[in-house]
Amino acid sequence: VTNDGARIVADLMVKHPAAKTFVSMAETQENACGDGVTGCLIFAAELMREGGRLLERSLHPLTLVEGYREAARITLATAESRSADADHADSSRWADVALTAMTGTSAEAGGAALASLVVDAAMLVQRTAEGDPLSYERIRMAKRGAGDLGQSRLVSGLILDQRLSLDRQARRLEDVKVAVLTRSLALQKGVRETEIEVNDVDQLESFMAAEDALLDTHAEAVIASGARLVVCAKEVEPRVLHRLVDAGCVVLADVERDGAEDLAQVTGATLCEHLDDLTSESLGRLDRFSVETLEGDEGRRERLIFEHARSRLACIDVAGSAGTATEEVIRGLFDALRSVIGGMSSGRLLLGGGSLHIAAASAVRASAEAATGRRRLAMEAYARALEAVPGALIENAGGNRLDVLLDLRAAHRAGSSDNGVTAAGINGPIEAAWANAETLEHAVEVATEAVCGLLRIDQVISARGD
Repeated sequence: VTNDGARIVADLMVKHPAAKTFVSMAETQENACGDGVTGCLIFAAELMREGGRLLERSLHPLTLVEGYREAARITLATAESRSADADHADSSRWADVALTAMTGTSAEAGGAALASLVVDAAMLVQRTAEGDPLSYERIRMAKRGAGDLGQSRLVSGLILDQRLSLDRQARRLEDVKVAVLTRSLALQKGVRETEIEVNDVDQLESFMAAEDALLDTHAEAVIASGARLVVCAKEVEPRVLHRLVDAGCVVLADVERDGAEDLAQVTGATLCEHLDDLTSESLGRLDRFSVETLEGDEGRRERLIFEHARSRLACIDVAGSAGTATEEVIRGLFDALRSVIGGMSSGRLLLGGGSLHIAAASAVRASAEAATGRRRLAMEAYARALEAVPGALIENAGGNRLDVLLDLRAAHRAGSSDNGVTAAGINGPIEAAWANAETLEHAVEVATEAVCGLLRIDQVISARGD
C-alpha cells in the first residue's frame, strides 16, 4: 500500500510503447531529483491530452512540438527569475522544504519533528564532508520496529541489525579504537580437497598445535594493534573469537561488506585486507558503541549502535512498527532528504503550492498572444497543461478546481505572484511551502521532451514476438 508515485510506476507492468516512455520518464525524474515524480507524470499526461486534441484539429506535429518547446523555454525562464537563493544555515527554511516534500506521504504524520531530523542529518553530513560533494548517499535509514513515530531520532554514525557473537562481550564502550577487517580470522581453506595422513598421536597433536599457533598469531596481531572493537566482514574462528574477548575486545563477525565499508566511514578506519596492514594508524575511533535490545512479536532483537561526532555518515532511526507503514514513512523521508540536499547543492528554491505553474502559465499565455501562426495554439495548450498540477492540488484539498484556478489567474495578473494553492485548497499567498528549484525545472524538461518525442511518432509497429 503506497501513494509514492515512483514506487507505483516502478511496479507497473506495461506493454504500450507510450506507457513505457512514461515509466522511463518517471525513473529519470526519481534518479535525478528523488521527488516530483507524480507532478511530472500529471503534467506529461496533460500535455499528451492537449496535444491529441490539437492533432485532431489538423495541427501538424512539428508545429505542436515547436510550440511546446518554446513554452518550455518560457517556463524555465520564469522558474529562474522566481527562484530564491537559499541560506545553508537557515534550518527553518530547510525544514519547510522537507515538510513540503513530505506532504501527502505517510511521513507527514511526523510533522515538524521528522522534518527537523531530515535537516539535521543533511547539515551533519555537510559539516563532515571535508570538501566532498554533499550527497544523500551518506545518510542511512534504520527501522527500529518499536515505539511510535515521534520517538524517531538521528544518530551521528550507524545502526546495524546484528547480534553479538558472544553474549559475554561488553555491551557498551566509550572512546574506543576500531579495526575494520575485510579478511577472515580463520584457517584458510584450500581450493582443492586435501588429505593429511598421521601415523601416531604425536603427529596429530603437532598438527593441531600448529593450527592453534597460527590462530594465536591472528589474535595477537589484532590485540597488538590496540583495537578494542574488531569488525570483520568475514568469518572469525571460535578460538580466535574467545581469545580476543578474553583480551577485552568486542568482536563483530560476518558483518556484510557494505556495513563494514560504512563503519570505516563512520570511524575513519582503513579497511584492512591483510593483517600486515593492521597497525595503530589504520584504526578508527568511536565516541560510543552500544547494544540495544528490543522485545517484539518475533522475540528479542539486538541492534548495534555506533556513534562518532565526526562521522561521515548519519543514520535516521525511524520508530514505529516494522511493517508496511514504516516503509512508507521511510520513502517519504527519503524524498524529503533528496529535496533538502538537492536544494543545498543548487542553492536555489522555488515556492510550492503550484505557484510556479500558475506564473509560468500566465507567462506562456502572454507570449502566445504575441506569437504568429498556429504555434500559439500549442503554447496555449502548454499553459493549460501547466495548470493541471495546481488543479490536482485543489482537488486533493477538496476545493473547486475551476473556481480556484480562475482566482489564481486573476491574482497573478493583479501582481500577487506568490499566490498558490493553500492547504485548504483555496487561492492564497504561499509562505512556508518551498521546493528545490532543480526538481521542478527537471520535471518540466523531462515531461516536455518525453511528450515531444511521442508526438513526432508517425506509426507504432509491433516487433516480432511482442
